[in-house]
Amino acid sequence: MRRPADSRRAILGRLSLTIAAAASLAFAPVAGLAQEAPQAAPIGGGDLIGYRSIHHPVIGRDGMVAAQSKIAARIGAEILRRGGNAVDAAVAVGFAETMTLPRAGNIGGGGYMLVYSAKDQATTAIEYYGQAPLEVTPDLLLGNDQRVSEAKVMSFKGVTVPGTVAGLYEAHRRFGKLPWAELIQPTIELAEKGLMMSDDEAIALAARKEAMSRDPDGAYKLYFKPGGVPYRQGEVFRNPDLAWTLRHIQKDGADGFYKGPVADRIVAGMEAGGGIITHKDLASYKARVLEPIWGDYRGYRIAYMPPTSAASSVAEAMNILEQFPVESLGAGNVATMHLIAETLKVVTVDRRYSGGPPQWTTPAEGMASKAFAKERAKLISMDHVLDQSKIPPLDPTPYESPDTTHFSVVDKDGNVVTNTYTLSASYGAHVVAPGTGFLLNNSLGNFDWNPTPRSLGNRIEPGKRAQSTISPIIVFKDGKPWVATGTPGGGTIIGTMVQVLVNLIDFKLNIAEAVQRPRIYQSGVDGPLQVEEAIPDDQVKMLTALGHEVERSQIIGSTQSIMIGPDGVLYGAADTRRPDAEAVGVR
Repeated sequence: MRRPADSRRAILGRLSLTIAAAASLAFAPVAGLAQEAPQAAPIGGGDLIGYRSIHHPVIGRDGMVAAQSKIAARIGAEILRRGGNAVDAAVAVGFAETMTLPRAGNIGGGGYMLVYSAKDQATTAIEYYGQAPLEVTPDLLLGNDQRVSEAKVMSFKGVTVPGTVAGLYEAHRRFGKLPWAELIQPTIELAEKGLMMSDDEAIALAARKEAMSRDPDGAYKLYFKPGGVPYRQGEVFRNPDLAWTLRHIQKDGADGFYKGPVADRIVAGMEAGGGIITHKDLASYKARVLEPIWGDYRGYRIAYMPPTSAASSVAEAMNILEQFPVESLGAGNVATMHLIAETLKVVTVDRRYSGGPPQWTTPAEGMASKAFAKERAKLISMDHVLDQSKIPPLDPTPYESPDTTHFSVVDKDGNVVTNTYTLSASYGAHVVAPGTGFLLNNSLGNFDWNPTPRSLGNRIEPGKRAQSTISPIIVFKDGKPWVATGTPGGGTIIGTMVQVLVNLIDFKLNIAEAVQRPRIYQSGVDGPLQVEEAIPDDQVKMLTALGHEVERSQIIGSTQSIMIGPDGVLYGAADTRRPDAEAVGVR
């Protein structure tokens, strides 16, 4: 979408004036119009019942659950009504989405959770992402051309050791209130009695028929009727194998998954399908309990998930943006989109220093430091785009100081959970170990399999944790949790989180408005700037004039968020970009 030079200069001239004016001018009254200018809504609840916002949050006073699956969200809300806390509800939602949202909700994948304990006034990070099997070799997923084989990634070979059950169990062991068995029972009943297939899930599953047909005794047999007939909307889908698996987990906790009959079936499926996960891999898997990465943005304290999550990159981006007058540039304006796109380019370059333990230590504190961001912000110009060849790498180590889905939960006592977990691809590797009833991830493809790795921290090694862009976040105001949020979206996650935080803090939007505003995604350093359909054509022209290669995209992200007002009232916002999402308030 290139423009003639004279046209581009004219647009750039107008844009430069706009940027300069935005930084110095306030709104002036217009002749003939009422002189009473609208005041910005205070940060907290925002404009809930007035006419400044198109979108409004759900209100709750005794708890709130926001999730991509409305059935799972309602199960979580019911746990809160029974006296469970935020962690109890989160565990129930996590298991329920295995049944209600199988393309992302899972016990065969992994993820990341932040937990705020109101009693302890402390935030804990629980990392339970996939881990490379001990028998992995550098060529396991490579084809004859020495490139990653998509067919191998989408098979039992591409599966990392799943972490979800270990992560949910660890969260409950530390913070749960209700009995573990009670939290799994709703999903067992769903699996046995069945649920009506939604339009969204019926369409999504039908589109996976060919991929799942490569696993005839597992995924294909489970998710399609005899003869490969897809389930239609309104038909009842049952999963007795999942109920069997969950009963073992219900009885024996995490050991019910990583040891015993369930582990036997997983390993048998691996051996039959060419995978390499062993009993030793399963039995030795542990969730990691960590300290969050802490940052602040314009006075708001933010708890970020530590590596192997990419949330330290979100922290870097926010620190870079803090060097610019974002509020003055304006919500949804070209200048703001340009600044965010350029920031994401720099952040992308710096992710080369990330990697998975135990073989690699990511300099996350350095990446999230103000001093590091101040140096990186010097690269950005408001007049033109960055040339990738002119973005020098800067090692953050010296700055150190000694289809995925998200759900957020807050209870009446102020406990908070923000959790994102995934199978990596939608429906993961499209494989099911026969008799287990759940899909397995394809997260082994997240590693760098290049014979000459671009990132040493992410090269494939036995027993190594995989990396992810997943970035759940808790924002604090005046020392108390204010916003819990997160999103699916693969590579778009970092940019989505940045835009939600800017909308909340710089532009003072209510939580529902903040998550519904149109988004952009800078695809890599030299890739196109993707923009959602709601962004007008004239803004696309101005972005193109600045040098961006702009293309229209599908939806970007699907945040599930909760804001806590100063009076303790809870405001839930389920992003409508994905069907069937819902925020459920408890009163």
